[in-house]
Parts: sequence; C-alpha cells; structure tokens
Amino acid sequence: MVERVFETEFNRRHGPLVQRAAAIAGSLFDGSAIDLRDSGDEVSASGRKRAVHLARGHHAALTRESAGVTTVTYADPTAEASLAMLLAAMAGPDEPIAADPESLSVFALADRLANTDIPVLINGPTGTGKEVLSRFIHARSPRRNGPFVAVNCAAMPEAMLEALLFGHVKGAFTGAIQASEGFMRAADGGTLLLDEIAELPLPLQAKLLRALQEQEVVPIGATRPIKVDLRVIACANRDLPTEVAEGRFRADLYYRLNVFPLALRPLRERPEDIAPLAFALALRHAPADRQDGATRVPCLSDAALAMLRLHSWPGNVRELENVIRRALLLAHGKAAITPEHIVFDSPARLLPAGPGHSGEQARAGAFGSDGARKLSSIVQNSEARAIVATLEACGGNRLRAARELGISERTLRYRLASLREAGIDIAPRGFAGGLR
Repeated sequence: MVERVFETEFNRRHGPLVQRAAAIAGSLFDGSAIDLRDSGDEVSASGRKRAVHLARGHHAALTRESAGVTTVTYADPTAEASLAMLLAAMAGPDEPIAADPESLSVFALADRLANTDIPVLINGPTGTGKEVLSRFIHARSPRRNGPFVAVNCAAMPEAMLEALLFGHVKGAFTGAIQASEGFMRAADGGTLLLDEIAELPLPLQAKLLRALQEQEVVPIGATRPIKVDLRVIACANRDLPTEVAEGRFRADLYYRLNVFPLALRPLRERPEDIAPLAFALALRHAPADRQDGATRVPCLSDAALAMLRLHSWPGNVRELENVIRRALLLAHGKAAITPEHIVFDSPARLLPAGPGHSGEQARAGAFGSDGARKLSSIVQNSEARAIVATLEACGGNRLRAARELGISERTLRYRLASLREAGIDIAPRGFAGGLR
C-alpha cells in the first residue's frame, strides 16, 4: 500500500493525504491486505484485498460499491475529514481505528506484546475499545489462527460461572445432561479474553489463579486436570489496586494478570480519534441503496466534527455510535451530516429529594422538554433513588445494602456502574467515606 506513494502520477494527485494516512495505518492495519489506487485506474484489485480508490473533487464523498470497492473523494488533503475518511475506508472489519498519538502509542505497545505469551491487563472505562485492543493483540500474535474466546464475567449467571469457565462432566450437577468443555478449553491454542474481570467472585478467582499458573483446568465433577495452552487477556473498568486494597479482588491474581498493563483513556481525552471513528461508524451503519447496492455515506461537515470534538462523551465509543446512527437517520437523503443532525444522548439524572427541590423539580427528570413522559427515565430514577436510600440506611456498606435490596453484591456493583455511566450521582448524602 505505502509503495504507491512513490509512483509519480499517484504521488502527484494523492501523495500528501496518503503519506499522512501511511504514518498512522502502518501500526494499525495489514498493509498487504489493502489495494490503494486512483479512481481512474482501471486495473482491477485482487479479490483478497480491500480496494480503496481515491478521487479529487469539490465535495467530500465516501462510497462503498456493492463489489466491495470503497471510494474516497476529497478536496483538501490537509483536512481532518479527508484523513478520517481514508482511515475509515482502509480499516478491516475487526481492525482498530485511531489517530490520536496516545492511542497510537498504546497500539504500538500492543503490537510488540502480541509476539509474546505474557498476560495482559487492559484498564479503561466501559466503551473505550478494550475488546477491540484485545482482538488486535490476538490478530498480531502467533496464535492468530487459533480461537479468540471473549467472556464477559459480569454477564454470566454467578451460579454458572465455574461451569462455564472450566467446563463440567456429564452428571456433575442437576441438569448436566451432557459434558461441556468450558471457555478455557474452547480457547486452547488461542486467546481467552476475560472482560470485566473484577466481577468474578473471590472463590472463583482462586481457581482461575491456579488454572493460569498451571495451564490446566479441572472440570466440575472431574478428578484429573486437563492441560490447556492459551494466552489470557483481562479487562477491567474499575481500579483493580483499589479492589485489592478493599478485599474484593485477590492480590495474587492481580499480580498474575498485571504482567504488562495497558490503559485506554476516555474518548474525550483522545479527540483525534473521534473523526476517524465517526466516519468508520457511518460507513458501517449507512444503509445500502436498494437499486445498485452501493452505500453512500453522508460526510460529516467541519461544523459537525467540531461539535463531536467538544462533547464530553460519558458513554465513550458506544455513545458516539448512537450519535452517528441517529445522524444518519436524520440526514437521510442528504449529502452531508451537519450540526442540525447531531443529537447527543441525554442521560437521566437523579434529582435529590430534599429541601430546595420541589415536587415539580423532582418530577422533571421523568419528563422531556416537551412534557412527554419518559418511561425509561422514570424507571432509572426510581431504581437510583431506591439504591441511594438503601445505601444511606446501611452506612454505605454495599454488602448490607445488597441484602436489603434482595440482590447479590455483584449485581449491585453492576447497577451502580450502569448508573454512573448514565451520569446519575449515586453517592449517599451525608456519607463522606464512600461506598464499601
């Protein structure tokens, strides 16, 4: 891909833009899988390569033909949108997109780590791309042809976690009508991603530690260990040293996983990633034309990109995806996405019920600006108020509060994290010591 920069005619027309993109793409994409050429070049690309055609024009355009050829039309090679469109067009389905220097440095480190088998711990808020980074490490590793098994520890039923991770033999427990190999054996020869690792119960953490140390698992109901050969990547959206200090996460497991830590910062702290991510999401979600099958993506105007850069992005990339899908719907049939098509998420916020807050103010969170009642806001506010009230009554002790609410402590932690991500303040009033 990069060698085309040195072809005289191609370089004359597209050199400035391609050189900018090549400096970034080399650390993110497989250049051998990209066929980059001028749109006037009639030579057909190999079917095994992603064809990206470049064209100069007065108006920016991004089009993916039914044959899989993506055409980027741009006016100014120095514009942010031009670079963002080209990066979005070059990226494969499972490849990361980034342009911010800090993000690129993380992927450069990840590329070096990929050739080793040492465990990796990825920290970062929810929605920042931890699984994307994990898949990048797997794809660049010698295990790339092996399985990549992603396990969300928070999404699995607590009672079934052990069986799902380590497997079980037939008849090991009620309902075990057949044997199951479990996720760890399913990842044999490849990579196992343990997302939201902080949600694992303490007893299961001990068994996981032994499995990682010995590279073997003992299925439930079995008496003999089974060897496995896998690489483990763990992700956490909470501060694990704090979890260790407060007794919710085993120190020995933490040090076993934390051989080489990587951190992904919130989207608002890496603004140069926003434009390429926005164009990539637009390319992914824009509908194809029913007549010719081509996908014509409305390009984001400079003013729209400026709005995106100024937003705080509490929901990170997931929120950006919502905004882009909404903008595509609002800009349907138009050539560009402008500020009028950008509608940010408006999370419900908990209004304290106390002196200085009237009943009208307390009810305002359940209504939109047009007076329409929002069921989701009512439910979220009611749940938040119940949790806050119970935590206050229990002095901030999460274990006691969970018992009072009739849920597990793990479920309570998950609910608290969800409310924080929605922008709802859940700190108990008058309790300065935090939650325990």
